[in-house]
Amino acid sequence: MAPKKLTRKQIKDLSKKLSYAPRLVWDEITAAEKKRVFSFADGYKTFLDEAKTEREAVSIIRDMAEKSGFLLDRGTGSPSPLMRIFHEKAVALVKPGKEPLEEGVRIIVSHIDAPRLDLKQRPLYEDVDLAFLKTHYYGGIKKFQWLSRPLAIHGRIVKKDGSTLDLSIGEEESDPVFTVLDLLPHLARKVQYEKKLGEAIAGEKLNLIVGSLPLGDKETKERFKLAVLHLLNESYGLTEEDLLSAELEVVPAGTARDVGWDRSLVGAYGQDDRICAYTSLRAMFDTRDVSKTAVALFVDKEEIGSDGATGAKSRFLESVIGDVLEMLGQRPSAIGVSRILARSRALSADVNGALDPDYQEVHEKQNAARMGYGVCMTKFTGSGGKYNANDADAEYVGWLRRLFNRKKVIWQTGELGRIDEGGGGTVAKFLAPYGMDIVDCGPAILSMHSPFEIAHKGDLYMTYKGFRAFFESL
Repeated sequence: MAPKKLTRKQIKDLSKKLSYAPRLVWDEITAAEKKRVFSFADGYKTFLDEAKTEREAVSIIRDMAEKSGFLLDRGTGSPSPLMRIFHEKAVALVKPGKEPLEEGVRIIVSHIDAPRLDLKQRPLYEDVDLAFLKTHYYGGIKKFQWLSRPLAIHGRIVKKDGSTLDLSIGEEESDPVFTVLDLLPHLARKVQYEKKLGEAIAGEKLNLIVGSLPLGDKETKERFKLAVLHLLNESYGLTEEDLLSAELEVVPAGTARDVGWDRSLVGAYGQDDRICAYTSLRAMFDTRDVSKTAVALFVDKEEIGSDGATGAKSRFLESVIGDVLEMLGQRPSAIGVSRILARSRALSADVNGALDPDYQEVHEKQNAARMGYGVCMTKFTGSGGKYNANDADAEYVGWLRRLFNRKKVIWQTGELGRIDEGGGGTVAKFLAPYGMDIVDCGPAILSMHSPFEIAHKGDLYMTYKGFRAFFESL
């Protein structure tokens, strides 16, 4: 049977009806919503400036949550917004819903750590009449990106008497900054240029220059190191041994900035994954009609495998569900908590890598996420043949797709690089064993894991809008 001949208009209508094409945020939103996009980004930049470490992120989240009615201490039997903080590096916010907890909860989990340089336990030394601090890089970085740029030191020191000192040096205009030295190009041919990019900068050479003034005379031993110790003692009451019980993180100095003449992008350190932390936080605060209990979970250590007491592999989530049961006047049990989590739905709120115009060859363009096309749903992560991945099922992806479409959320799908070219992991695979439905969901960004990542303000806002729709879902 010969195919029926269609008119040009019929073909156009048929293509519109049957074909799929991602939607650009700017093409879909009103002028009023565009104003909300830019306003929302202003609050986000402030959050980035104040939350450069996981401890600082927890502190800011706590302050914001308390202003929104979330408290650490809640009486039994009264369903109220609840907050739980764990080791000052992980935090959970809970907004009780109308339905019984036994029917499951809605969980959005993001991570609040980011790639950086950590000071070693015995960091201070001198060489060729200069004082330095030794570092150990944390997470996946391109080492050359951390050279010859202003750096700040943030963190906590526990002194010998047990008192604590929180430091943030390098962020104010009056502060000194620090840097890792790079080699001048005139001398770099053999030691850098002739090596592979990943080998040109050794991890042990990521040393932070911190001083050049001596203390004492030529007979004084290690007088440049001693001068720094003397300064630290006079300013903060520290001794060298105090550095053994310290968590000091080296991060890029400076604030989040608008990028582009049109100010449509945000450039800043740590957007992977604090962009998801902020959007889920704001979504939690703004959610009004909660059917299923909503949980916003913020965890640490994702960049190094989610291990440790404050990572996604910990039992923190189970403890939080137990606390909610107690708040509701119920006696928690291991099997009860397990059943609640198995009936839950979750988003692993994490970023994807956007299609890079200058390196399109590492992407499969049809399935790559693009800047400006909304929040990205990543069905699977892992690498190669989907190893070490959570792979969400069709039913859950279909449910989320319908939810986003109904709530007018601009969304797209994506994967992290070409097959056998890229790959990566998120916390999804650590929550999936509870039996819950979970999929990765968050904005796509450029220059991921660099000291200056780039996000699209339209994607930022659509991520917030999608997370709020998820919290309010039936």
